[in-house]
Amino acid sequence: MLVAFEAGGLLRALILFLLSPFICLVGGELGLNIMVFLCFFGIRKEKMRVGTSVLPKFFLEDVGCEGFDVVMRCGKKVGFSDLPRVMVEGFLKDYVRVDVVVARELKVVGGYFVGLMEAKNTNSLDSNLILGEKKSDYQAIGIIGCHNENMHEQLFSHCKEVYLVTEAEKQSWKSLPREKYPEPLIFHDGRLAFKPTQLATLAMFMYMPLGICLCILRFLSGIFLPHSICTPILAFTGTITTISKPKSSISSTNGEGEKQRGRLYVCNHRTLLDPLYVQLATNKSLTAVTFSLSTVNEKIAPMKTVRLTRDRERDGEKMEKLLSQGDLVVCPEGTTCREPYLLRFSPLFAELTDDIVPVAIDVKVNMFYGTSASGFKCLDPVFHFMNPNPVYSLRFLENLPGSNTCKLGGKSSFEVANYVQNEIGRALDFRCTRLTRKDKYMALAGNDGSLKGSRKTKFGLEKQEAFSSSG
Repeated sequence: MLVAFEAGGLLRALILFLLSPFICLVGGELGLNIMVFLCFFGIRKEKMRVGTSVLPKFFLEDVGCEGFDVVMRCGKKVGFSDLPRVMVEGFLKDYVRVDVVVARELKVVGGYFVGLMEAKNTNSLDSNLILGEKKSDYQAIGIIGCHNENMHEQLFSHCKEVYLVTEAEKQSWKSLPREKYPEPLIFHDGRLAFKPTQLATLAMFMYMPLGICLCILRFLSGIFLPHSICTPILAFTGTITTISKPKSSISSTNGEGEKQRGRLYVCNHRTLLDPLYVQLATNKSLTAVTFSLSTVNEKIAPMKTVRLTRDRERDGEKMEKLLSQGDLVVCPEGTTCREPYLLRFSPLFAELTDDIVPVAIDVKVNMFYGTSASGFKCLDPVFHFMNPNPVYSLRFLENLPGSNTCKLGGKSSFEVANYVQNEIGRALDFRCTRLTRKDKYMALAGNDGSLKGSRKTKFGLEKQEAFSSSG
């Protein structure tokens, strides 16, 4: 269902759901072939990144701690699956550190999947290919996710120990805690925020008409109505907003020559609605500076938005001018992050003013994610407001002390940016990283996130060293 929805769209997912009783009835190899055909037929191969950007999150949630401990004790790891390789290889190699994956290949014609799998190759277990040259102290383990008895026998001939786990035993396993992940799950894509079981998928399709109505009502009230009227309507329709402010009033730390300048609100980035909620919480007219915003969202935004060019000098001049006109809100991460991590803060904001208010933002959704790296960004607010009970939490921190600013405190812009990142991370209990927008788009979309092209970088090798020492 995840592949059908995320790679093929809503209609394909609906067709798969309606045919699921028949698929369960036929079962076995035929049922698997039908599912694969429905999910992959007509999907462009080079655009198929669900296996690396979407599925690992859900696979990790299903990993049992007991089984994982056994697997990680061994040296050579071989993964076996009846599922297509494009679905499982990214997860097994990146997150379970499997050395070799033996899985089914999908047929491709003209760069598109035709929905058919290659025939099973029961002779694929070449010991030299899979296990390499034998070593006396070499321990090998096979991770099996298929029901091919012939393949089981071939694998067992290479193993010193065999662990057979029943479904009943799996039910008693504990889920693998996040801190035990071999690789931290920082980035993932896709719209579905829940595991699409049969009942959960049925609930989603039944809720969809109501969700569209709620989205329209929330949208219209946010765009056309004043804050005093919009806020109760949002609350009545299930939107939950919590706002926390410091006990002492936020005072300006501007120097004498900056008294007439606006205040700069610096927040972490969870969705494109962050600046709007900051404006709602402050009950003031703010200007939002953005690094990337779709033309549609820019036109309908109920607040002034200014797009930055990623040219440091030009952006600095533009933000200086905006601060002279009023208060400003900026998300220096440059892109959103769903997990409890903070990306590197661009230091440009620290050079503009000393009157900086950090804002810690967290978002909880229960059906759809309002962010996407590979989907249509104009639909981000639509999916967010289609959630039954989206939760937005804003915590305004103390105004940045003068000793930790550039002009009054003599700090460098990088020191100030890191200080603000750490303060927000501490308030949210998030981990600070040095990862950037380019790292995110390389991991999820295979490019650097720019509009001009897809220059690739080696994300996997950099991620290990991407955490700041203070995080």
